[in-house]
Amino acid sequence: MSSPILVSLCLLGVPCRYDGKAKTYPELADFLENESVWHVALCPEEEGGLPTPRPPAEIQPDGRIVNRRGEDVTDYFRKGCEKVLSVVRRYHVRRAILKTLSPSCGYGKIYDGTFSGKCKQGNGLCAQMLKKEGVRIYNEKNWRDLLESHS
Repeated sequence: MSSPILVSLCLLGVPCRYDGKAKTYPELADFLENESVWHVALCPEEEGGLPTPRPPAEIQPDGRIVNRRGEDVTDYFRKGCEKVLSVVRRYHVRRAILKTLSPSCGYGKIYDGTFSGKCKQGNGLCAQMLKKEGVRIYNEKNWRDLLESHS
């Protein structure tokens, strides 16, 4: 049996995002369910102990993760990402489908830390950890590439 695919929980319809909503991608959810694809769905922020809903947070230039209220929530993010990394290691996860722009899961592009809606090149904390672990990262926009490159 191949290793499971890690999936951001919000992409599968679970309302765990900062705003208390999901970012459901029915085609992705249907694929995972209908094709019986082994997957593990987690939200690093909830795993770290943050409530839902919660104030939005962004990575600052100094690497700290701060919410809109100015509270440093880096430790919650780190704790959640370490829990996700533990699951990745336990189940030998080599692929992940993560939510774009997130301070946890964003890969390649994240919000710039000003809460202005502007983005910059970079990775969320969990995406950084997964990349260092050798996990190949996809998102809700390019997840079909996973099928082509790993069929």
